Amino acid sequence: MTSHGHGGIMPAVRLAAIDVGSNSLHMLVADVSPDGRIQVVDRLKEMVRLGHRAFTSGKLDREAAELALRTLKTFERLARARHVERLGAVATSAVREARNGASFVRLLRRETGIPVRIVSGLDEARHALGLDGGPHLLVDVGGGSVELVLVRDGRAVWMRSLPLGVARLTERFLVDDPPRTGQVRQLEKHLRRELGEALSRVRRAGTLRAIGTSGTVNALVAMACAARGEDVARLHGARAKATEIARLRQRILAAGAARRAALPGIDTKRVDLMPAAVVMLDFLLGEARIPELMACTWALREGLLLELAGLRSGPGDAASVRRRSVEALAERFAGPNAHGRQVARLALALFDATADELRLPPSAREPLEYGALLHDIGHVVDHGRHHRHSAYLIRTGELLGFEPLDIEMLALVARSHRKQLPSPSDPDVHVLPPPMRRRVRALAALLRVADALDRTQFSVVRSIRTSHRGGRLLIEVDSGKDNAELELWAAQRRVDLLARLLDRPVLLRLGKRTTAQMPHAAIRA
Repeated sequence: MTSHGHGGIMPAVRLAAIDVGSNSLHMLVADVSPDGRIQVVDRLKEMVRLGHRAFTSGKLDREAAELALRTLKTFERLARARHVERLGAVATSAVREARNGASFVRLLRRETGIPVRIVSGLDEARHALGLDGGPHLLVDVGGGSVELVLVRDGRAVWMRSLPLGVARLTERFLVDDPPRTGQVRQLEKHLRRELGEALSRVRRAGTLRAIGTSGTVNALVAMACAARGEDVARLHGARAKATEIARLRQRILAAGAARRAALPGIDTKRVDLMPAAVVMLDFLLGEARIPELMACTWALREGLLLELAGLRSGPGDAASVRRRSVEALAERFAGPNAHGRQVARLALALFDATADELRLPPSAREPLEYGALLHDIGHVVDHGRHHRHSAYLIRTGELLGFEPLDIEMLALVARSHRKQLPSPSDPDVHVLPPPMRRRVRALAALLRVADALDRTQFSVVRSIRTSHRGGRLLIEVDSGKDNAELELWAAQRRVDLLARLLDRPVLLRLGKRTTAQMPHAAIRA
């Protein structure tokens, strides 16, 4: 196994990325295929609390440093057992700011052979990119620092790294447990002084939501879900309203450590840090007037993994990473996936013909294509309910570069390609805002017809063209010399949803001309 921080990829390389954080050490192990597709193999985490007392004393605690060294050695052995060929590691604010941080990094390198490098706060923030639309505020609350990134269409338009991590704030302000009212007021005064100007800028940008990219933030989302009685087994994409965080603040600040540990959904390893965390998040959401907080499990180590793989070279990275990730998942469960690729081609042809009528933006092409590529992967689990298993595999498939809601939309599009659409009261549907729910219906309608147009899975449909005749949408199918009767029969049985959304009948028939005779205006599948 070789260890380094940068470099190109080799065929069938297995990579590991380690994040030496102020609270925890994380390791992500993944395979990168020859064309750059990523498949996560393993995730490991150990709470070491490197930031414990470091932010008040200015030095790393000896016991915490020794535990971190032992953990890193364990990670290195596990990486070796996993046949990792390249391993990189970064250290964040606790190590960055400690007077003995540089000597600690030299010790780690000497004892483990891993060239740990210290990253700046802005480097931490940059690793969180990969979101479309917006603006969104990415919030990474570590033990020593807070990273805020305002993102629009996958690019950072503004970044701030501030020494406001929860371990630092707890040691400086919340010295009693539960904290006294005066201590909380002093903390809020400090936050207003340090964050006020930045959050005013976030508020003026009209930020749609905050997205948590750290364990501390996501722990609060998990608690909000538990307070609603929801299962928090799948945290990625879960949401909490600002009002729910405000209610959590009251409960957390009123309880000592023992009572806090009994609160539903709490991460017991973070019990002592939750008062500072909830005050911070409540203040941030209130001052920025952001209505909700969303959990995202994408973090610094995922960004480091992409860097190790040589996949972070420019603004188009997010889109290419998403495509590689989808193709890797499809290959894992569907092999060459000829049917999925054919259905994707047909679905995109239908999209181009109907997007205006269905009020679908150009950005909706991507979830339709990826939903089509992945719609049948659930067959590997069970044939009869494969649509539900496809949705589950999409949600749990470690799809990198996606926004949490986009993963949920992909899963629902794939799930809805057969049988009935999930009801509006379904928890999986309810997590989406109304515009995305409508988009899922439209994309599912297109996917159903496209899937039926490859009913035999022999790719007999070469192209399609559409026209409006007599108040109907006519879809003409060209199959060359192949027999497409079964495809036409199956597709006509699957047009009901599309017809309802278009508010017009949809009719399919075999085209009268061959592909070679079709005009250039024909829609190529």
